[in-house]
Formats: sequence, structure tokens, C-alpha cells
Amino acid sequence: MESVVALFREPQQAQGALQALQQRGFEREHLGFALTDVVAENDIAQQTGVSPEAGQPAGSAAVIKGALLGIVGGLAITVPIWLLLLIIPVTRIYQEGGLLGVLFGVIGGGTLGGMFGALAGSDHGDYVNLLRRMGVPAAQAEKFYAGMKGGHVMVIARDPSGARADEALSLMRKHGAVRLDDVVGAGQLQSERH
Repeated sequence: MESVVALFREPQQAQGALQALQQRGFEREHLGFALTDVVAENDIAQQTGVSPEAGQPAGSAAVIKGALLGIVGGLAITVPIWLLLLIIPVTRIYQEGGLLGVLFGVIGGGTLGGMFGALAGSDHGDYVNLLRRMGVPAAQAEKFYAGMKGGHVMVIARDPSGARADEALSLMRKHGAVRLDDVVGAGQLQSERH
């Protein structure tokens, strides 16, 4: 399966490209789009009948990163208090309770951090991994995602046979696909075949 990926400045341009692709016989199941504006995303989905791309889930790396940050946060909050309990002579009798506070801070911080890490990828997902799995080189996938975060709309057309990818690319360019160097500073034409 060959994929064509393009960025558009305006949601209306992306919507026009999706409608033109459908008129030329591309099935809705093989089309997708993504943008960071939820309202515009909903409008495009309703007007075209094309489902937005969800991106790849953040995966275990986000959970681990969140848990580690939570543990560091828990330690940053509880260790100074425990040290104060050790330093001040009157409060030394509470040092065991302070140590338990550190333990609960680590457990609670790690748990909450892991949960927030798991949720972090569920809103937009990881579009770089999604594009990489479609065959887009890593550097280009990063640029596409940077353009999307900058307010552009990403449109994806998948061609199961690979015979109509050039047609999809031509239609996207006709409807305003922007050059990658115009979006992020340097690179190739924003709409590419992969």
C-alpha cells in the first residue's frame, strides 16, 4: 500500500482535497486527516464523511516517562520535609513518619505520573510513529508533525494498489498542498508519496 501525505494551511483546502479524492473514486476508508483544532476536525469529518486519524497510542514509553517524572516529583516534595524533621531536634521523633511520607510520595507520584503518561498520548497520539509505519522517513515525519502542530491540516490518502498515488498527489497539490520548506523552514514538497 502506498500513501500520499500532504499539509494544507486551511481546513477548507483539506476538505476540498478530501472531497476531490472521493469524487475521483478514492474510498473514504483509505483517506484520513489530522489537525489540532478539534472543532475544525469535527467540521471536516461531518462535511466529508472521512474519519480523522488518531495517531499511534503513546505506548509504554509515555507511561514509563510519566511514572519516572512522578517519582521525581514525589521525592522533591517529601524529602525536604523529611530532612527538616531530621535537622530540627524537637521533630526528630517524627523521622520514621517522615520516611513513610517519602515512601508514599514515591508510590503516589509514580502511580499518578504513570496514569497521566498513559493519558498523554490518547488525545492526539503519536503521528510521527503513524507516519513512520506508513513508510515516511523519520526526518520528514517529524516535519509533517511540526507543521501540524503549527496549525496546518495533514491529509493522508492510501492507495492499496499503488497505481493511483500520483493522481492523489496531483489532486492534493491542485487543492493547495504547501511546500514543506514553507511550513518548517527547509525540505521537500510538502505533499509526498510514500
